[in-house]
Amino acid sequence: FQIYAMPVFDMIETLLVKQLNFKPSMILRLFTRTTYVAFTMFVAIVFPFFGGLLGFFGGFAFAPTTYFLPCIMWLAIYKPKKFSLSWCTNWICIFLGLCLMILSPIGGMQNIIKNSKDYKFFS
Repeated sequence: FQIYAMPVFDMIETLLVKQLNFKPSMILRLFTRTTYVAFTMFVAIVFPFFGGLLGFFGGFAFAPTTYFLPCIMWLAIYKPKKFSLSWCTNWICIFLGLCLMILSPIGGMQNIIKNSKDYKFFS
């Protein structure tokens, strides 16, 4: 959460300072981050299938940027010898990252469908 929320924190704080003319301070930072965390917590509590949503969207957005794109970039930049340890390790990570990118949205969608059949808001 902290790694992927930092750009959101920065974007909100930049908007408040530049467009709404708030003074940059520790109080603004504390209020902004606390409000954002409280909002995401509220959404997670209201929707019991929030974990399924995270799995669904995480497969599309976070799996590529976290698991296999760095390996592809490393292979493109350093060009290790084929079938060396680093070459094989990176290709294994690329393969596992692609599997995660394919299976995570499927599992997330299955979880959402299963949990949303008998769900009633605020029950």
